Amino acid sequence: MVQFGYKLMTEEHGPAALIENAVAAEAAGFDFVSISDHFHPWLESQGHAPFAWSVLGGIAQATSRIGIATGLTCPIIRYHPAIIAQAAATIGVMSKGRFTLAVGAGERLNEHVTGERWPSTPQRHAMLGEAIEIFRMLWKGGVHSFEGDWYVVDHARLYDLPDEPIDVIVGVSGPASVALAVEAADGIMATEPKAELVEGFRKAKQGPAYAEAVLSYAETEQAGLEQAHQTFRFSALGWPVNSELRDVEGFESASRFVRPEDLADAIAAGPDVEAHLAVIRRYVDAGFDHVVLSCPGQHQKRFIEFFETELRPRL
Repeated sequence: MVQFGYKLMTEEHGPAALIENAVAAEAAGFDFVSISDHFHPWLESQGHAPFAWSVLGGIAQATSRIGIATGLTCPIIRYHPAIIAQAAATIGVMSKGRFTLAVGAGERLNEHVTGERWPSTPQRHAMLGEAIEIFRMLWKGGVHSFEGDWYVVDHARLYDLPDEPIDVIVGVSGPASVALAVEAADGIMATEPKAELVEGFRKAKQGPAYAEAVLSYAETEQAGLEQAHQTFRFSALGWPVNSELRDVEGFESASRFVRPEDLADAIAAGPDVEAHLAVIRRYVDAGFDHVVLSCPGQHQKRFIEFFETELRPRL
């Protein structure tokens, strides 16, 4: 059975609002929430970037049923993998086993802030694989040391661990990241409805396949496109651009020629439930069994109500 999640966009909402939205999503019947983990927003119009792990602690305490996942955390530059291992274990305990750690190779937008070099994609994949090795090592309990190609862990022990192992999901966009997921992860997460990503992973192992679908719910289709354009137009640039630009100013410049209508093929816009179902169906037909529904803009209460009353019964 397909599960449906609600996207908590830290770039668009402050910490208190994110927790309130998670509580509302649980009440509306979403299966899980997925929270972005950014140091900066993509665009000035988004206007937020709270520390996701503090918000996760609040969500774990404010909810009781709904699954909780990151989407995505980059554990290789701005964070040391040992710190993310500890943070994930803590949220796993606080949520009573409802937490899933989804990780990716990151964007320069967030990772350059510590002054570290921005590595090439193959290097970032190697670092991510080593980071996951450190997670699993520390989650076993006991004292551990590690010296790899990228990281050192010196006599570290996590004293608070959840009862059940934490699933690790890897963000994928092509064959190299799928190969990493096959080697090191329990599942995958993507942003495009590409069946080859799911097929490539499941040829080797079984596990959850997450994807994000953008549903810009609004009173009219044009209003939905304009809403998405205001805060989500960066998505039209594509991953090769989004992972490499340094700052918000760069995204403002790169996206200045994107028009609302340029987003129409990739997202659902407006009030028509059939249009939203059609976009979701692309992901389900591609084999994804955990679909995160992301609505740009400030009208989250309106979108959550739409999900509960109109979209969820059809799903």
